[in-house]
Amino acid sequence: MKSVISLISGGIDSPVAAYMVGRLGYKVIPIYFDNSPFTAEKNIKRVRDSIERLREHVDIGELIAVPNGKNLLEISKKCERRYTCVLCRRMMFRIAEKLCEKFGSDAIVTGEFLGSKASQTLQNIVVISQSVKVPIIRPLLGMDKEEIMEIGREIGTFGQGIVHAGCCSIVPDKPSTKAKLSVILEEEKKIGIKKVLERLD
Repeated sequence: MKSVISLISGGIDSPVAAYMVGRLGYKVIPIYFDNSPFTAEKNIKRVRDSIERLREHVDIGELIAVPNGKNLLEISKKCERRYTCVLCRRMMFRIAEKLCEKFGSDAIVTGEFLGSKASQTLQNIVVISQSVKVPIIRPLLGMDKEEIMEIGREIGTFGQGIVHAGCCSIVPDKPSTKAKLSVILEEEKKIGIKKVLERLD
């Protein structure tokens, strides 16, 4: 069976995205980036609860939890603060791409939709996408929040993420909404991306 690596947070959107791709017949391999201490510890419980609800509807594998707090701390210390979210997402996608290689998965799935966060402007999404070669599926991209919440209610995951669980305390006050790839590539030279990816081998 074909599979996808699906980024799952403790929020409302990503479980819905996983469901929408899973119902097409793909096995969903869920990955959670643990950004502790910058996110609530109870996030992981919400993620596990959402996965159990999803299991009633789609073929979903065991959760893979990836420690990401140290990576995020390095980004925040060494790089220009306004690019933190974009740099973090690019790092996460690279790790997800490595997992695609490991499991023979066809694509990465995310719950991004336009305008929901600073990193999710169209320009930033394009820059983030250029961090990997594997296809990125964003089934919620053109939807609004009410539509996403309605699907979440139908599949039983909405209650798990009704609190803004995905909130990250390290998000800058004025995050960049129009990042340029050339600038981001220069910022990435300041951090040890290669070492992070080598640890996954």
